[in-house]
Amino acid sequence: MEAMSANFIDLEYLHVIYLFIVGFVGGLVSGFIGTGGAFVLTPAMMSLGVPGIVAVASNMCHKFPKALIGAIKRARFGHVDVKLGIIFGIFAEIGVLIGIQIQQHIRDKFGDAGSNLYVSLAFVVVLAVVGGYVLYDAWKSRKQRNDDIEEKPGPLALWVRSVRIPGTMVYFKSLNAEVSLLFVLPLGVATGMLAATIAVGGFIGVPAIIYILGAPSLVGTATELVVAFVMGLGGTIKFAWSGLVDIRLAMIILAGSLFGIQLGAIGTTYVKPYMIKLVMGSIMVIVLFSRALMIPIYLAALQLIAPIEASTVKILSTTSFGIMILALGTGAFIILSALWRGMMLERLEKRQPASSD
Repeated sequence: MEAMSANFIDLEYLHVIYLFIVGFVGGLVSGFIGTGGAFVLTPAMMSLGVPGIVAVASNMCHKFPKALIGAIKRARFGHVDVKLGIIFGIFAEIGVLIGIQIQQHIRDKFGDAGSNLYVSLAFVVVLAVVGGYVLYDAWKSRKQRNDDIEEKPGPLALWVRSVRIPGTMVYFKSLNAEVSLLFVLPLGVATGMLAATIAVGGFIGVPAIIYILGAPSLVGTATELVVAFVMGLGGTIKFAWSGLVDIRLAMIILAGSLFGIQLGAIGTTYVKPYMIKLVMGSIMVIVLFSRALMIPIYLAALQLIAPIEASTVKILSTTSFGIMILALGTGAFIILSALWRGMMLERLEKRQPASSD
């Protein structure tokens, strides 16, 4: 019992408020850019001293019921390929189980510092690659004004569909084509392993469904919600079995995100697609610097580099926390500003015909 309670931090009143706000901003980001917002939530929990593996587990716990609700809503609009989502999700579950084993092995062998270092390094690498690409794509979309171009399967997706492996071909309605399960398997496993590492499997899942399998963007983001539910449910059970899910954290951020996700979704109706990418990329890069500042602290704790003075540790921790607050504030400000401007413009447009009569 003592070992289990050692996984969890003491929650003070300010911690609860902070986590609720974090959940709210994560929900804003989730509703605005179509992802779970976990790349904000996991580092934000770690900034309070939550061990990396517990932050990932609790984030996954909060995410899967939200993914189910989102999938049901999107299915009503015909965006979800249920067969693809379930098959992809089953393969992703394999990756989740592998990823959890790796997480637990690192935690058992190197302690919280090892777990924190592993999660933080994964965040830095993934956010650098994905965030950089998203910002580049946003800049390119803004210059070319190509947001309304009809989506068609790219060369890679066409090649994947052309490979015929007997006994493995499955037809998917959203693709209007057969694809070998031998292509879906590694994509699912990679998605699940990343989800078990940083609780953001969508960074692989969504691009894989869109660019490698050739699904339209709306279908890709909606179907990934099914994948997130399947692997999130199994992952939560596995993490919880080892006493690594802090249900308090999960419920507080879920409560905040349920408010934020509604506003974020409304905000998308008032902005151009490139603006959504810009917000996503900007938050990713800011969060990246927050996590990167903590890496020397974890390296020193593991005695992989020279010890760091307590004053330096405090400066790095405080700066990291400040940058995380900046990321949350920047995301919330941009999204809420877009929502406010859009609503004001809509009101003005409605008043103009009336005043001209």
